[in-house]
Amino acid sequence: MSAKKRDDGPDGLVVVDKDAGWTSHDVVAKSRGLLGTRKVGHSGTLDPDATGVLLLGVGRVTRLLKYLTALPKTYTCEIVFGTETSTLDAAGDVTATHDMSGLTFAQIEAAVPQLTGDIMQIPPMVSAVKIDGKRLHQLAREGIEVERAPRPVTIHRFTVAPTKDPLVITAEVECSSGTYVRTLAADLGHALGGGAHLRELRRTAIGSFTLREAHALETVSPDVLLSPAEAMRDNPTVVVTEAERIDVGHGKVLTIDERFVGEGPWAVTDGEGRLLAMYIAHRGGTAKPDVVVAPVDGR
Repeated sequence: MSAKKRDDGPDGLVVVDKDAGWTSHDVVAKSRGLLGTRKVGHSGTLDPDATGVLLLGVGRVTRLLKYLTALPKTYTCEIVFGTETSTLDAAGDVTATHDMSGLTFAQIEAAVPQLTGDIMQIPPMVSAVKIDGKRLHQLAREGIEVERAPRPVTIHRFTVAPTKDPLVITAEVECSSGTYVRTLAADLGHALGGGAHLRELRRTAIGSFTLREAHALETVSPDVLLSPAEAMRDNPTVVVTEAERIDVGHGKVLTIDERFVGEGPWAVTDGEGRLLAMYIAHRGGTAKPDVVVAPVDGR
């Protein structure tokens, strides 16, 4: 029986600045050719019309994407008052209009705090949320609208600024994973006695990964990959001894000591800064491996 072939393709993370008109899946498909590997996945879907930060896990880092998905996101956008659409953004059909000519920026500012902090949000029909095994956007394409339960999200920051058009504002939103900024815009319109939709959505950050280190898709190559350890930089790091490195490679539990900051997950690295595994809290004051990325016998 032949030994399993080791995957010698690249491992790491690419921060892409996605252009409008590309789906997140399109970006992954294109990147596979640019990186020379099929093992590419993305964290945090961006709508085709949206631009900005999209994180691509490559090689073994595809197994770590769930830790990136959980990171907070930051967006800039425009909110247009007086018009509602089927998709809650500029791509949809107009479903309602409202006379909001008397709206003032002071009124908008006064309404923003009620949509800041821990709030409940109903996912839009045009979204990837699954209900009874079917994604909402699939149902929407069939002309079906279903009841969606409100979900808890956190809006860490919601700042607005006026434009030359009194019915258009710019906004910056820092929010928890799972937040729909389109829904936030629509809810703000409703809170002001009318309606609104979103346009020009741009994601400027996922956790500490910002546009400053993002690459245009056409420039993606193995040379721009961040290391697996760098990909997990938003998690606390635990550096282990050589003996512990062998234990980690075998998937053994570790005793939680002063090296383990916070509640985890923890990025466990060797003395040279290479990522070995992601560990989570276990019973009896120990931590167990959630994902092991380093081979036992190699580096």
